[in-house]
Amino acid sequence: MITTPTVPDSAVPDRASPVAAADFQHRTVLLDEAVDALALTGARANGVFVDGTFGRGGHSRLILAKLGANARLVAFDKDLQAIATAEQIDDPRFTIVHDSFATMGAALAERGVAQVDGILLDLGISSPQVDDAARGFSFRNDGPLDMRMDTTRGMSAAEWLAIENEQTLEKVIKEYGEERFAFQIAKAIVARRAIEPISTTRQLAGIVAGAVKTREKGKDPATRTFQAIRIFINKELEDLEIGLNQAYASLAPGGIMAIISFHSLEDRMVKRFFAARANVEQPDRRLPIRAVDLPQPEIKLLAKLKPSDAEVDANPRARSAVMRVARRLPFPEDAA
Repeated sequence: MITTPTVPDSAVPDRASPVAAADFQHRTVLLDEAVDALALTGARANGVFVDGTFGRGGHSRLILAKLGANARLVAFDKDLQAIATAEQIDDPRFTIVHDSFATMGAALAERGVAQVDGILLDLGISSPQVDDAARGFSFRNDGPLDMRMDTTRGMSAAEWLAIENEQTLEKVIKEYGEERFAFQIAKAIVARRAIEPISTTRQLAGIVAGAVKTREKGKDPATRTFQAIRIFINKELEDLEIGLNQAYASLAPGGIMAIISFHSLEDRMVKRFFAARANVEQPDRRLPIRAVDLPQPEIKLLAKLKPSDAEVDANPRARSAVMRVARRLPFPEDAA
């Protein structure tokens, strides 16, 4: 596994002032489908639920609208602007946690929650993060090369690019961006930083454009490199691996997990995680084992959904989204 950079506390910048939530618009992908997947009806409407990626609160607000008076919703987010938006929700049933959903187990325990009835994860980045040039996520508008979801912690993309060796740069761009020109891009980055610091998104996009020999139709040559660096800087796949296990451990029997992914690396992890618990390997049929003693599946796969054509037409950023839904099964002794 590639190691994500760390910096001493003295190198972490001061807490940034959140930008007003209204400054950038966000369209929640699969809004109704994701909330419907949690089955917030009957007794479940008064359960405990988790929104692991608050974003700008589209899913959380709709969940709260469907929950009963005795229900509870705990949301997580690393982004200060998301936290500022969440803090505007005046609802005693709602709690926001400024941290990754990978900390779910400990965070829920601290708040007296042992098990939850449903968990929603909407992975990736939000439109306000992409559209705000100051955040450095997008190559379309020039801005400081930051890319951190949580600007109070860790190393910015510019700081990392300034110190990382060429071999690791290539590995990150190849593995996290699935970029076939990773070698050429890493070499070009090292060559340019020897001349001047790489501190803006436009600089990096230009370096990548000069190193990529052919371009995918309709896609900027910097797309895969920006994705790779963002995923690495924010430990997105590491958080997802930990978070899936934390979520499953927190889920009560009968509880539902709904996870929205936006690129193949995320979706592959989610698919394998669910499959490993739904398709349990069985022993040789010739062995004298009672049916009741056979290994039992731990979850039931409920759905795989993609946005409708109408949603994609209205919000092109939704086109790559995939939602997988699964329900945790009771343990054999519970069923008995």
